[in-house]
Amino acid sequence: MTTETDVLVLGGAGVDTIVHVPELPLPYADSYMIQPGIVTRAGQSGDFVALGVSALGLRTHHIDVLGADPEGDLVRALYRDRGIPFTEVHSAAGTKRAVNLVGPDGRRLSLYDDTRSQETDRLPEDTVRALAAASRHAHVVITHPCAHALPLLRESGVTVSTDLHDWDGANPYHEPFALAADLVFLSTTALADPEHTMRDIAARGRARIVVGTAGAEGAYLLVEGHLSHVPTVTPPAPVVDSNGAGDAFAAGFLFGWLGGADPLRCARYGAIAGAHACTVPSTRADAVRRDELLARAAEPDVAGPAATEPVAPEPDVAEQGAVVRG
Repeated sequence: MTTETDVLVLGGAGVDTIVHVPELPLPYADSYMIQPGIVTRAGQSGDFVALGVSALGLRTHHIDVLGADPEGDLVRALYRDRGIPFTEVHSAAGTKRAVNLVGPDGRRLSLYDDTRSQETDRLPEDTVRALAAASRHAHVVITHPCAHALPLLRESGVTVSTDLHDWDGANPYHEPFALAADLVFLSTTALADPEHTMRDIAARGRARIVVGTAGAEGAYLLVEGHLSHVPTVTPPAPVVDSNGAGDAFAAGFLFGWLGGADPLRCARYGAIAGAHACTVPSTRADAVRRDELLARAAEPDVAGPAATEPVAPEPDVAEQGAVVRG
């Protein structure tokens, strides 16, 4: 069957307001004078994945709920300007939005507006089925209403990936995503025993590959019961912001995976993309391009050993460096 799309992204479209702060955590004060100012731009987890795989040359389509509001206009403009097809489903609650406090070292604290969703929100079943039938792969963001689309994707036969972000390994909200995906990404930040959680996902769900990103410690790759450590890649420029690095890692990994590369090579692509994302100011939504990623992958210090022998992962508390959450 001929497909029109390489990666169908479901969910995670929204707008962030970026506020640079002198330090995190931010001490209480009546007021702060901040530089370089406050900027609102389109770009949340699904947007970063869509932009990332598109920049790597993969045919991309995104579907999500948007509101008839200024935030929705920013998202629509982003996809129009980048030439990425976007299927919009109306949300009466409005477009998802968040405020990101960004510290001088690039770490961030995100405040999500939880009023921008409704329990009744759904992606139309016929639309999801049609898009899935025309796609090679679906990446599902853990935002409502994407959980309801998971059975439809399974019926279509398309492979599925998801990112659990900073799951604690216990919150039941994440489980449908963790157990329905063939490829699972998650941050080790909130996990007491990352290896146990990764192995549990693989044992109870469909995942053939589980990737745990661990900030400055690199990433951990579980494939067929074998756990490997994938080191970080030195960013090509100073680290200015960690926002979207986990999504960039996922995009780089998917680029390799859909191209038939072995999982270790895919993880190195992810590390390169994640490192690049850390050099992009939080006020922009840009991704590494295919030629740049492949050039970096060919450099001797990057193209060397793809991974070390298994090492027990430890929770990352700083959550900064080349590979962090999205």
